[in-house]
Amino acid sequence: MISVCILTLNEERNLPACLAALSWCDDIVVLDSFSTDRTVEIAKEAGARVYQRAYDGEDRQRMFALKGIEYKHTWVFMPDADEITTDELRDEMLAIAADPTRPESFFRIRYKNMFMGRWIKHSSLYPTWMTRFFRPDRIIRFEREEHAIPIGDGPEGRLKEHYLHYSFNNGLRAWYEKHNRYSSSEARETVESLRGGSVSWHKVFSSRSEVRRRGLKELSMRVPFRSQARFMYMYIVRGGFLDGLQGYHYCRLIAAYEYMIVIKTKELQRRERGLPV
Repeated sequence: MISVCILTLNEERNLPACLAALSWCDDIVVLDSFSTDRTVEIAKEAGARVYQRAYDGEDRQRMFALKGIEYKHTWVFMPDADEITTDELRDEMLAIAADPTRPESFFRIRYKNMFMGRWIKHSSLYPTWMTRFFRPDRIIRFEREEHAIPIGDGPEGRLKEHYLHYSFNNGLRAWYEKHNRYSSSEARETVESLRGGSVSWHKVFSSRSEVRRRGLKELSMRVPFRSQARFMYMYIVRGGFLDGLQGYHYCRLIAAYEYMIVIKTKELQRRERGLPV
């Protein structure tokens, strides 16, 4: 079998569906960041073990989840509360967990990004691989404060099946609040990267998707009109227009997020030089 750990903060809208899709699991943990809604109550009613810890970055929160909590099973699946586990993904993970000879430290999983009732395949730059399935005893650390990258003592693997991601289910206000936090972290990384000099081209052309994405991110930090370029790339080059009106709205939202990073980067750079914002 598999244990499950879900990181939460005010997820009363999403958590019931997430837990319902995990009804096959006999060891569910919710690591909550002191929610003020019914998240903890919902988790306990579903039979989950609840721990609370103040959120101080995704890297530290996930590290605590894997190293600071005892689990019943060797493998731990870590979906977010706005992610739905499909039956096909469940079966694939159970097959891996049943094989004690597997050498992997963790597995990456693709997701289908859902927006306004539609899978926005092209707009969301599918496929994007997220690390969700771990062997805690093989995890060494996480890198990056947000969108944390695990480092293990064994190889990584990739699963064939998907989960469904409903990132807007808490409403646009919640999405903006989360991406306001993300953009602050991205702006700090941008300032450090620009200070470091040239683009790491070996990352841009890496065979590992997560390394390649970081290289492309470094490159994008130096692109003029970054938010406009992001919209054109997603909507025209990657075919976001094929996702209908949902694709258009989504590409505009991501372009706005990129603009938040641009403005916050300029703010940090001016503060470093002692200039008013």
